Amino acid sequence: MTNAVGFENIIKRFLGVVANDDISLAIPRNEIHSLLGENGSGKTTLMNILYGLYRLDSGRIYVDEQPVQINSPQEAIAHGIGMVHQHFMLVPVYTVAENIILGQRLKREPLLDLSSAEQSISDISRSYGLGVDPRAEVSQLSVGEQQRVEIVKALYRNAKILILDEPTSVLTPSEADELFVVLRRLKEEGRTIIFITHKLKEVMNIADRVTVLRGGRVVDTVSAKDVNEASLVRMMVGREVFFQVDKSIARPRGVALELDNVSVSNDKGKLALKNVSFVVEKGEIIGMAGVDGNGQVELEETILGLRTVDSGDVRICNQSTLKLRPDEIIKRGVASIPSDRERTGIIGAFTISENLLLKGWNDPRFSNHTFLDLKKIREYSENLMQDYDIRAPRSSTVVGHLSGGNKQKAVLARELASKPIVLVACQPTRGLDVGATEYIRQRILLERDRGAAVLLISADLDEILALSDRIMVLFNGEIMGSVDSDHINMEEIALMMTGWRAKDLENHESVNVAFRGNSL
Repeated sequence: MTNAVGFENIIKRFLGVVANDDISLAIPRNEIHSLLGENGSGKTTLMNILYGLYRLDSGRIYVDEQPVQINSPQEAIAHGIGMVHQHFMLVPVYTVAENIILGQRLKREPLLDLSSAEQSISDISRSYGLGVDPRAEVSQLSVGEQQRVEIVKALYRNAKILILDEPTSVLTPSEADELFVVLRRLKEEGRTIIFITHKLKEVMNIADRVTVLRGGRVVDTVSAKDVNEASLVRMMVGREVFFQVDKSIARPRGVALELDNVSVSNDKGKLALKNVSFVVEKGEIIGMAGVDGNGQVELEETILGLRTVDSGDVRICNQSTLKLRPDEIIKRGVASIPSDRERTGIIGAFTISENLLLKGWNDPRFSNHTFLDLKKIREYSENLMQDYDIRAPRSSTVVGHLSGGNKQKAVLARELASKPIVLVACQPTRGLDVGATEYIRQRILLERDRGAAVLLISADLDEILALSDRIMVLFNGEIMGSVDSDHINMEEIALMMTGWRAKDLENHESVNVAFRGNSL
């Protein structure tokens, strides 16, 4: 069997931390090969080396069994390697075609033959059923459409080896299924797919073989048909992981958060929330289910005072917050795990200590309003690092160098240290490995049991089901219905996520017949 890619004794260090520790690995041609491991295990670092974004410290890389030196993405592309990053590398104000040809040499240089490129892009898109409009502006595309653009970009550049880093972390289940159809088609044509993911079900669904990394080393490479999810987890984290959290009965203790007929416009001036009303009591978790793009971000920003309310009212402990600044809302006892930790959760260039004090730099424990007490700040930060299992050499470590799971734990530590009255948790485990996911879900449950009112906004239906005491469904900016966790019907929730209202389901005989006896 001929190998498409080979790694031999790869070592890569960052500021004394060994990200890849003597990795040797062979990936045959014409297979879908999954890289699996916890956050910080070295998966993305290894692929960034292959794509020329990082330079290895020692070791060798082989492409088609020939030794190569790859010092830039341009050199990787020349060797037939393409990469679709977890955070897409697209220019929002450019069209699809302009993004795809950006940085490429054109046949009619110095003339820009955009129409010819658009035709080629249309042909590729149609051939693989990717549904990409070359003339569309990227800023107007959904997340799933943007990912298809990235795949078309790699195919336009004749990639024979395609790397996908967490490709389904922002996709709906149906979009993920469509992606898998495309990947299988690419494999049938002889291309090699390297698939980085944390989602074990996807590994079992799509991969031919799996390589598990832990602590920067290769644990093993196995055939996907010879393992199950439990054995993969043990290889990843070295212990059993419990996917079902132990949740006690909720004891609501009075309304803490209330939205009363709230309507809000998005950045394009269109209504994103339409007369939304609900309450969250202290000591309970309300799960807001729904496909991304149906008003979740606007809901999050409205509660935190980051978006102007067109009509209606938002109240914390029966007091309106409409005229309050975000910092004043924080002082009322509101904390948040933001949906985009990289953009609004952390400052990557700051240290762990600095990030942990973003909301408390003027706290009299650490400052006399003129000078910061660096010793107390360090002690406070190191205690939080221990309490929240933030794995880093020291509190002065730059947060941008941490894994996704440790970044999220830093956000969690900062937000929960204040013992909030209301916690708005938005996509809290998106892109995290099973160990970090288990840990963060347990901490959210502890906050509920402490007495916090938790609003959980998540596109992960398994997460909603595992944590919520009541579940609401948001579709096109409206609440479709609400169900208690004791009376969950998965099919009805799925239909509400596509626009059915709960009252319509109750009166729709065909739905009742189809779902009778399927309550979970």
